[in-house]
Amino acid sequence: MRKVILTLVIGLCTVAYGQQMPQFSQYLRNQYMVNPGAAGVYDFLDVTIGGRMQWVGFDNAPLSSYLYVSSPLNRSQRNRYNPALRTSIGPVRNPEIKTGKLKHALGGMVVADQYGAFRQLKAAVTYALHIPVAEKLNMSFGANVGLSNRAFLSDRAQTLNILEPGLNYTDATYDNFVQSSNLNTIDIGAGLYFYNQNLFFGVAAEQLTRDFISFGGTNIVNVDPRMHINFTAGYKFPVADNLTLMPSVLVKFMQPAPVSLDGSLQLEYKEWLWFGLSYRQGIGGFNNSDAIIAMAGLNISERFKFGYSYDYSISQFNQHTAGGHELVLGLMLGR
Repeated sequence: MRKVILTLVIGLCTVAYGQQMPQFSQYLRNQYMVNPGAAGVYDFLDVTIGGRMQWVGFDNAPLSSYLYVSSPLNRSQRNRYNPALRTSIGPVRNPEIKTGKLKHALGGMVVADQYGAFRQLKAAVTYALHIPVAEKLNMSFGANVGLSNRAFLSDRAQTLNILEPGLNYTDATYDNFVQSSNLNTIDIGAGLYFYNQNLFFGVAAEQLTRDFISFGGTNIVNVDPRMHINFTAGYKFPVADNLTLMPSVLVKFMQPAPVSLDGSLQLEYKEWLWFGLSYRQGIGGFNNSDAIIAMAGLNISERFKFGYSYDYSISQFNQHTAGGHELVLGLMLGR
């Protein structure tokens, strides 16, 4: 019988609690990545470009790349940039998050996620409405609509003949994947987000329509888009001169997988240089632990920011993988 090594891929996805959609370690630096309501928080064109490698050491391990862009439609007008004004100013501080006014925002994303013999490509546009609910607190509601393509890459599916290679045995699971190797779906997501300069909390849902609107391949095996729900919250407070600390949490739920919890601490110096530490685990306790994540980044200039994170696996895979890496470059255009 010809046997396809798909059980390993499916098993790894189960342990990851939500590998239907890519997960990010540096979502704190751009909340739009986990909540469409956060699009347009800053009063400039905010661009985030990133790449993430998981389970380094495995062949065809999860690999994600992404581009997120957002901007309010009624951006504040600033004076033309003058290089002479930037002389000897020192570290470039974070941009201010302004509240207290109504604004409309647009965003867009392109995400490519590949794991094993499976690949998902997604492109979506977002609209968000920001409403002041207090002098220093805004509420925003965002919705996105996009197109996703999910594909089975037969050339990446390694097969084994556990009987005589000359015998003409077939495997129904493999054949079903090959025959239905593509599926396109319309994806809709929505999010509610509350924020100010030091506080945020929100809830968002992705893949609300699942595969109700689909075309292309039919009955693709094990590609069953599920609704994902994200809860986020964080608060930044001063701990010393020019030093702040932000504890935060991200709770992810996708039925029937267990709830996944990310807890983070981010230390920031002069709103310029930051360090972070996160712990990711499933709701079942330490037996479902996934990773400890170390992060660091800085504002390079008024236009560029950079971040790096390293995931150290503390699950049963830690003897087989060198962890994971995520690199992020941010552009702040029109700041």
